[in-house]
Amino acid sequence: MNREKSSYAVQTVEKALDILEALTEESRHATLPYLAERLELSRNKAFRLLATLESKGLVERDDTTGIYRLGISSVELAQRLLNSTSLIRHAHPVMEKLARRHDEAVYIAVLKGEEVLFLDMVDCEQAIKTAPLVGKRFPFFTNAAGKAIKALESVDLLEKLLKKRGKNNGIPDPVRFQSELTNVRERGFAVDVDGLGDGIVSVAVAVRDYAGKVIGALTVLGPSFRMITSRLEGELIPSLKEGAETLSLKFGYAKL
Repeated sequence: MNREKSSYAVQTVEKALDILEALTEESRHATLPYLAERLELSRNKAFRLLATLESKGLVERDDTTGIYRLGISSVELAQRLLNSTSLIRHAHPVMEKLARRHDEAVYIAVLKGEEVLFLDMVDCEQAIKTAPLVGKRFPFFTNAAGKAIKALESVDLLEKLLKKRGKNNGIPDPVRFQSELTNVRERGFAVDVDGLGDGIVSVAVAVRDYAGKVIGALTVLGPSFRMITSRLEGELIPSLKEGAETLSLKFGYAKL
């Protein structure tokens, strides 16, 4: 294959991936015309890409509305990919232990750009619980996992980030937020109230690898009436710190 054909093949793969990404974000209006316009494709090319993805079960089309959505093969592929990652494989037993001990939802989350992605969860048996967040992304400053991870970046990087995001960065008070991250760094854990929804409290501790790099955060979520201060300080935070230390050790991290 010559360079021109190779380049075309890569562009086609990129556009196919763009379609899959678009379908993870939009499910109500994902018709052929909508996707073609959004991805700047001709309708003919968009149709051919969608037909190929549909033949592999990666997308499905509603014959009545013409709306496309992710197919069952995409879900299965994503699940196999998640299960194969070492972080989830090592984290899940630790999460199960925490969930059994405290009967609250436990997550492992990672930072993707400036967003937190919730990778895996072990749910609780409580009658009242938070909605599942696996696969969802949130700005790092709206939750304990993001704060626990960001707090361990260098002060210079944090200052540059806050300046880069500018006045309309979504952070209500950047100066106060930076002070909060300093406290998180000193205490070794983060707590957030209402950032993921009214009445939801999240608490998190960062996980490190052999080089000391933060690779994720163990997080517990629950309704505020159960996540009271005395329980956080006397029960959940010590357990999360222990769990994060255990998980970090699995990745070769040795605290000096």
